Amino acid sequence: MSDQVAVPPPCRPSLTLALRRGIAGAMSTLLIERHDATALVLFNRPQAMNALNKDMRQALFDTITALNADDSVRAIVLTGQGRAFTAGLDLKELSEDASAMSAATTNAPEANPVAAIEASRKPVIGAINGVAITGGFEVALACDILIASTEARFADTHARVGIMPGWGLSQKLSRLIGIYRAKELSLTGNFLDAHTAADWGLVNRVVEPHLLIETALLLAADIASVPAEAVGDYKALIDSGFAMSFGEGLAAETAFSTARNAQATPDKIARSRLEVTARGRSLKD
Repeated sequence: MSDQVAVPPPCRPSLTLALRRGIAGAMSTLLIERHDATALVLFNRPQAMNALNKDMRQALFDTITALNADDSVRAIVLTGQGRAFTAGLDLKELSEDASAMSAATTNAPEANPVAAIEASRKPVIGAINGVAITGGFEVALACDILIASTEARFADTHARVGIMPGWGLSQKLSRLIGIYRAKELSLTGNFLDAHTAADWGLVNRVVEPHLLIETALLLAADIASVPAEAVGDYKALIDSGFAMSFGEGLAAETAFSTARNAQATPDKIARSRLEVTARGRSLKD
């Protein structure tokens, strides 16, 4: 794989006004492209393995905030330039600034990239192009869907560095792949390859590097074809239930769906049925 991510030409070369306002200072650490209703966001510190320094964390918050405010954006693809998705917190910055650690571990979305991603009502597809290490692993786990390149690798080196995770990894990983596998990864700091990650249910699928962005954008386009309000509500329903017990989640679903479905008129359902039927037929052709 080359050091540059293979990105199809943008379908919209200019950013919307809302996006311009939101990322005026972000262009050095992030790259943003529009592909129809999808925003492609790339971590852009390849010389530092896309390590998340203070400026990049703020830029990500500004970008996600702007994209959420832009009704023409229906899905987000997040990936990295170069050989890494992101190597996590910038250890060089942490070693030089005594206040950097406390600033990085706050739950404030402008400092915590996981909180910024999780606050998004627009689905975020993580296109994992290379290594996702420690905090970078946590950022990957914050995405709604993960597509991995064959060159993707995951590692949790918190214990080896001598710090504890603060962006959710210790709780999410065991719920996703099982407590024994999670302990193996976190207590050794060993790498997990892309195919094993798929076998363990950590990523949705694995593709060749040159197909990564294309695959993610096609999936984002599928999501963008679904009514935006329904996507945002369903994403929120799944995420909130994931943080509850099973019984609490079922009760929350019942309460939410009762209120939400009361807004579905017979005319709306009829139109939607025709659209779903037509799409199903087109997929068979």
